Amino acid sequence: MVRSSSSLFALFLATATATANLLPFPIPRGPSGTSPGSRKVCTLTPLGHSRDDVPQILRAFDECNNGGTVIFPEGQEFHIASVMNPVLHDVEIEWRGLWQFSDNLTYWRTHSYPIAFQNHAAGFVISGERIHIDGYGTGGINGSGNTWYTAEAGNTQPMRPMPFVWWNVSDVFVEHFYIKDSPLWSINIMNGTNMWFDDIYVNNTATSAPYGTNWVQNTDGFDTMDAYNIALTNFIYQGGDDAIAIKPRSYNIYCQNLTIHGGNGVAIGSVGQYLEDSSVVNVVVKDVKVLSYNNDMHNSAYIKTWIGELAPQSGYESGGVPRGGGWGVVNNIRFENFYLAGAAIGPNINQDSGNNGSFSGTSNMLVSNIAFVNFTGYLASSTNRTAAVSCSTRNPCYNIEMKGINLALTEKTQGTTEGAVGTCKYIETGGVRGMSGSGC
Repeated sequence: MVRSSSSLFALFLATATATANLLPFPIPRGPSGTSPGSRKVCTLTPLGHSRDDVPQILRAFDECNNGGTVIFPEGQEFHIASVMNPVLHDVEIEWRGLWQFSDNLTYWRTHSYPIAFQNHAAGFVISGERIHIDGYGTGGINGSGNTWYTAEAGNTQPMRPMPFVWWNVSDVFVEHFYIKDSPLWSINIMNGTNMWFDDIYVNNTATSAPYGTNWVQNTDGFDTMDAYNIALTNFIYQGGDDAIAIKPRSYNIYCQNLTIHGGNGVAIGSVGQYLEDSSVVNVVVKDVKVLSYNNDMHNSAYIKTWIGELAPQSGYESGGVPRGGGWGVVNNIRFENFYLAGAAIGPNINQDSGNNGSFSGTSNMLVSNIAFVNFTGYLASSTNRTAAVSCSTRNPCYNIEMKGINLALTEKTQGTTEGAVGTCKYIETGGVRGMSGSGC
């Protein structure tokens, strides 16, 4: 049955506009019920000589929990040589200094907290509520990632520790903060509600990698999963994977003013990999620059879902067991105002992740009410394709809008632009508008 696309799209636009007006949403910027003069203050000094600062950091978090302020002074470097998972309530963190993760790969591989999703791990996990972190433009985390990048030379191995994981948190505001050389995903929300990240800088660069090779796979910049009401504004990313990855059960996500150097751009991805509801609903990503770096820019804005059947997988992210078969919806997504400089493709939907050649078009995820609006710049294309849509025979996608797509195929052909041109597969009749090509 063909659905009425005009009314559905109007509804989606109204929903996306409402989401944009609601977010960024008010976030408590300080502990509730206390005045600045009455808060307990815990100021730390590094132990130095590569001694582990984690025990004293945990003591400070405990002493200044429930209404206090923890200060990491500017110009000070704290050595992080062991895992930690503080649970904080009503805490201000003046994170002016640097946390430097140790480069002891053996320790992290054997002690990091295991994360079942994609067989990953975490070194620092923060939990709690009403948390405000201000890096003041000088504070952040160095994950010693370059040691991992060089040791593995593009062949990513298990148990690289994520340096900044949010688990079971609510009412969080993080500003003026950076992550450098993360071993894996940089900022990962795994269970969070009402969170706003503003003025965030992530740089994951393999300094020894030959030009044109990617040694920084899986160094995503900002990921969400089991997340509700999340805002990311004024974000800069350099790396070799998704700058932003919106993962299963993410709702009401708002991202604006993003600059991306290298990698895969912005993804709605890794959904349907497991036998569970993997829905993603109400996402707005706007005002984005996607710039090639190290000749490794692959996507710009894309949606990827897994096949609908369990299929054998060889990669460590699947634990070597069959994956796929998840279900749910990807609904009410708007990518708007993207400038591309050297991406391989513009708007892209593909529902065949994990396919071994036998399950093309089987995804159980329904993709609908998607808008790609105002894409300009140029690609690094070897074809005449500027966009692609490949959905599912089980749930043909519909109400996909391409509007204002004006992309040159290469840097040399700037000035001669193409609209949304490519191929469409497994869509409802009339399910894609504003795009030409086979099946569209």
